[in-house]
Amino acid sequence: MSFTAIIPARRASTRLPNKPLLDIAGKPLVVRTAEQAAKSNADRILIATDDTDILQAVEHAGFQCQLTRADHPTGTDRLAEVAQQLNLSPDDIVVNVQGDEPLIDPELINQVAALLQSQPDAAIATCASPITEAHKLFNPNIVKVVCNHRQQALYFSRAPIPWARDALADGSRVLAPNLPALHHIGLYAYKVGFLNTFPHLPTGPLEMFESLEQLRALENGFGIAVHIAQAHPAAGVDTAADLERVRAIFANRL
Repeated sequence: MSFTAIIPARRASTRLPNKPLLDIAGKPLVVRTAEQAAKSNADRILIATDDTDILQAVEHAGFQCQLTRADHPTGTDRLAEVAQQLNLSPDDIVVNVQGDEPLIDPELINQVAALLQSQPDAAIATCASPITEAHKLFNPNIVKVVCNHRQQALYFSRAPIPWARDALADGSRVLAPNLPALHHIGLYAYKVGFLNTFPHLPTGPLEMFESLEQLRALENGFGIAVHIAQAHPAAGVDTAADLERVRAIFANRL
């Protein structure tokens, strides 16, 4: 299996300014993420950024970095530019590893790439894990996905899907027994041919209302395969509390 792992890294962050460059046990956050990705089977690890300070930090750590435009509306658009810069072929596979995931499981990266390679009718592969707590099902900040019998996505939503009609008829907020509720994991593998197409796809009403860019693929008829992980991976770094949690984990390793 051959694939490239690309890590988009933007400096702007409303909750954590300069997030990719924040220190974790002596190294920038984005470098810690790249080190985890390098433990996967990827042929190449590359950071995509519009910031020269990030570029210098990444190259100082020995990783390849590619400068991109600063006006990309999504990380997928940034990946598309890099795929074109690298002159990748349409059948090549690119895995998008979020730059704030220093604890990402390298095997999960391998699994999402392998799934896409095994499903020629899918343009994208992603991951999910079973929801086992009711509060997560009803949390709009946790994205849910429902799949068909081939484990391809039917829909992604911030709403509690699937809706257990009988169990919730009285207004209860419970997790119905054996409900196939899945928590989406924001790790994606793309075929380069789709990446070349993505920036030209129209944004539909589902994407606009849900604010989920993966719905653009579904709205335009592209298949998304879903790997089901038995456990949800460690959370990334979105807040100051997340940063301290991850710093403590790395400190305990040293």
